[in-house]
Amino acid sequence: MAIIVRIDVQLARRKMSVGEFADRVGITPANVAVLKNGRAKAIRFSTLESICEVLECQPGDLLEWEPDDVEA
Repeated sequence: MAIIVRIDVQLARRKMSVGEFADRVGITPANVAVLKNGRAKAIRFSTLESICEVLECQPGDLLEWEPDDVEA
């Protein structure tokens, strides 16, 4: 199972830089990179709430579930 984080799509739609986004959310640019690259193991709801507020979106706009490949 893989959860895909689509922050980059939302940033592009708003023409917002990673630095501005990180400042407004209150996280480091390095942590934004961890989220964008799919290396995050968890995210706090308070951080997710801040991200949604800054990007004016819903959690479902940021997160997508992709099933594992099923081998026959």
